[in-house]
Amino acid sequence: MREVAPGDLVFSFVDTSQDLRDRWPHSDRICLGINALFSATPRGPRERYNCSYMRTVVDIFAQIFRNLWAHKLRSFLTMFGIAWGVGSLLLLVGVGEGFRSGNKRELAEFGKDIMFLFPGRAPAVKGSMNSSRPYLLTYQDYLDVRTQAPHVRNASPMLSRTDLHQVSEFASAGVEILGVEPQLNEISFLPLKEGRWLNEMDEVQRRNVIVLGNELLKTLFPGRPALGAFVLLNGVRFEVIGSMPHLGRGDNTWLNMRGYIPFTVMATNFPLKGENHQNSISFIEYQPTTTAEHLLAKGDVHKIVARNHGFDASDENAYDEWDSIQESKMVGTIFDVMNMFLGAVGIVTLALGAIGVINIMLVAVSERTREIGLRKALGATNRSILFHFFLEGLLLTLGSGLIGLVLAGGLMALMGGVQGPQGFDPPKLVPMSALLAIGSLTLAGVVAGLYPARKAAMLQPVEALRQE
Repeated sequence: MREVAPGDLVFSFVDTSQDLRDRWPHSDRICLGINALFSATPRGPRERYNCSYMRTVVDIFAQIFRNLWAHKLRSFLTMFGIAWGVGSLLLLVGVGEGFRSGNKRELAEFGKDIMFLFPGRAPAVKGSMNSSRPYLLTYQDYLDVRTQAPHVRNASPMLSRTDLHQVSEFASAGVEILGVEPQLNEISFLPLKEGRWLNEMDEVQRRNVIVLGNELLKTLFPGRPALGAFVLLNGVRFEVIGSMPHLGRGDNTWLNMRGYIPFTVMATNFPLKGENHQNSISFIEYQPTTTAEHLLAKGDVHKIVARNHGFDASDENAYDEWDSIQESKMVGTIFDVMNMFLGAVGIVTLALGAIGVINIMLVAVSERTREIGLRKALGATNRSILFHFFLEGLLLTLGSGLIGLVLAGGLMALMGGVQGPQGFDPPKLVPMSALLAIGSLTLAGVVAGLYPARKAAMLQPVEALRQE
């Protein structure tokens, strides 16, 4: 009998080493080699590699796999249920995360904290749209907003025409042309592919220059250099000083079907058509000083426009506007509700999976009570029995959860190259959800295996052997 040094962890199984030698004949050589390696260094005898411990652990794993293989159908159904629960939960959360990121990306393509004010209808009597009259925004409205609104950080007037004919030496087009001031690129997201953006000298000197959107660039200059070339707008020649990369994704190309020219040039050569349209503009784009002050900025703009056009500033029906900050908050509310729904579905899924794992482990342990009694009669300790069932529950649940994670991740990776609808990105794997799902199911499986195993291990061997 080998003398055990204090601190050594040894699992007592009769004929364990001999049984291991029969299935793994090279184990003794490996242990001798490892002990020789450790003996080559100045270590005490207690620090030497314990081959009995290694043989016992390997033997436990072999027994676990034999038990799982002996109940193939039950083990498969248990693992399938766990993998399905984890995979479906991760896919649900991934779809929600793709929707969230897609909408954020869509809003980010306009810019950060952007607000728009369009021409509207002013009621002669507050709240009565039957007596309303249309009004147009003017350049003076823009100047007052920029100089007199304390909660507005930046603003730009916009002149838009869609009836201007664009002609290059290679092709022609008919897209939207915008007259803007240089500060627009501080408000909207307007990256450059080549060249430069409009500047103050273009405005002051009223230069005939243009920046092309990506689709307009491809139409007018297919596969040819555009920088320094000329484009005719209704017969007026403009020099191309810059172009933009593709904005957006999929069929959403309206941001790319645009051309930008100086506001003063647009107002002089291509003003808005119609009676009483002198000095009028298409809309105003502005930013609040901070995101939290967007309602105060909106109130400042309402007061200025109402004063200039003679109607009550408190009448909300008089304004036609779009607030990207408010839109983002609404989308955030939708996401919160979606997260609550997905969380409820996930909890139910995990609960059902945990119940299935608990049932399987309870049945498995109850069927093996006689085996536990036999092991105890042959000298096995309570610790070794509990360690055996701990490893079995851990391998069954953790392995199944990892399989579900791999399958869900692989499916999301395959869907990553699929073009989704507008506002939707491909599903994305959320690490926290994966950790929560796998961890909770693993904990349920381990606890479900250890609890009945502990009760069985506490029985006297004779009582355990009598169990049916």
